[in-house]
Amino acid sequence: MRWFRSARIVALAPILLSGVSGVATAADLTIGVRAGPLSIDPNFTSAGTHAEAMKHIYDTLIKSGSDLELQPGLATNWSPIDATTWEFKLREGVKFHDGSDFSADDVKFSIERIPRVTGPNPTTIYVRRVKSVEVVDAHTVRVKTDGPAPTLPNDFVRLFVVSHVAARDYSDTPEKAAEGFNSGKAAIGTGPYKFVSWTPKEQLVLQRFDGYWGGKEPWDKVVRKEIPNDAARVAQLKAGQVDLIARIPASDVPTLEADSKLRIVRQNSVYSFNVSFDFREKPPQIKAKDGSPLPKNPFQDPRVREAFDLAIDRKVITDIAMEGMGAPQSQLVTPNIFGYNTNLKITVADPGRAKKLLAEAGYPDGFKVVFTFTNDRLPGDKEAGTAIAQMLTAIGIDVQVNAQPGAVFFPANTRGDYSLTMSGWGTLTGESNYTLSSLVHSNAPDKKLGAYNVRNYANPQLDALIQSAGIEMDDDKRRNDLEEANALVASDRPNLAIASIVSAWGMRKGLNIKPRSDEDTLATDIRPAK
Repeated sequence: MRWFRSARIVALAPILLSGVSGVATAADLTIGVRAGPLSIDPNFTSAGTHAEAMKHIYDTLIKSGSDLELQPGLATNWSPIDATTWEFKLREGVKFHDGSDFSADDVKFSIERIPRVTGPNPTTIYVRRVKSVEVVDAHTVRVKTDGPAPTLPNDFVRLFVVSHVAARDYSDTPEKAAEGFNSGKAAIGTGPYKFVSWTPKEQLVLQRFDGYWGGKEPWDKVVRKEIPNDAARVAQLKAGQVDLIARIPASDVPTLEADSKLRIVRQNSVYSFNVSFDFREKPPQIKAKDGSPLPKNPFQDPRVREAFDLAIDRKVITDIAMEGMGAPQSQLVTPNIFGYNTNLKITVADPGRAKKLLAEAGYPDGFKVVFTFTNDRLPGDKEAGTAIAQMLTAIGIDVQVNAQPGAVFFPANTRGDYSLTMSGWGTLTGESNYTLSSLVHSNAPDKKLGAYNVRNYANPQLDALIQSAGIEMDDDKRRNDLEEANALVASDRPNLAIASIVSAWGMRKGLNIKPRSDEDTLATDIRPAK
């Protein structure tokens, strides 16, 4: 075994809602989060804040521990029985919130519905290796893959299981799924909390499920309030309007740490900021400084990409822009991820060398580019993006800053609207292949690889390494492939890893939290302090 659309508020249990406003009782927990779910269908999107909320209502086949180690979830153990078949033994005695029994039929149904109901940031990346699902008996499932699939258990930490009975009529399209799940009709899980109501962009209300297989939770009711404004989130914590907040901005950490009524907990995160280049022949947002078209895309020249790399002072970004709440990185994965290459060094800024490289590439006076980055997705994204823009300006690049909320950024980026971007990415499965196969493998729908590579980057050598790692069942050989792939990304620079994030949670005295490296803020990790 390996351990490794919107809808208006719907109240399923009105009696619980009387306590949503005002002072909460001792058995209630109110959490202030930066962002919440985009649907109540767990298979709608792979966005981290969406999955974080869904983990309260639905269980995954395999759980991810606080440092991304694999743990039993609805599957108690799993093993490959041949080169293309994984067998999962399922937990017995598990009940759905409506009292029905969990079985292998629900797992098969949940896997097969994903391609039909997924929306933006598709969840198909978690089942891309699945060829078919066989129900052996009520508590055994065999998953046939399209080849050897060593990381299938890692992918299944995001395989949320829904009731095949409750969701049967709401699994044909994303729109139909939204109708059933957002109304609560299909929102039947096996998780520690039952769905009560959801007001998009405002709050998600949950009720404890006393029949939860993992044991009774201490909180009768959990309210997850969306407070995207950092200052407002901090103010509500200080005023006692919420019990705990996630993603404290760096500037507020020292002040909150000095408040005797509060506790602050920090954790190194697997989320990192990375800059992404457009490799298309005619990028929409790159021009000569006078506004005229350039004869070719400068980002296709490796000297230009290296110049941008050398222009960025990662230590200044983490120490000043992120106010100490970050760590410099030059790989797309953090050191705790399988396949991280310990031989690679963090890039040291050298603006003089960067200018020489631009001149060698034929751009002695630089060029003009729109630099788009998120300003509300992760702590410090706006500040890091602004600092990077200033550093690029210092080597002669005319940078037009375009900071956007994540809700605008990600759909536009998927459409191919941008030519130079920065956003956050977390290797949430604990394996480098998850990140490499999604971001830097050439976009290959036939191979179900490169789903987030929307800028036409392709490197056959890198593709071969990623594909080899994707089917190599020997851990040592797979690690070697992944380390080589990370080294190639670092040298070819389709993306520039900038900095990983240090997360901080703030809470009233009397509470404690077990922090997670994936930054998830889960009621199941929050307990009354002993």
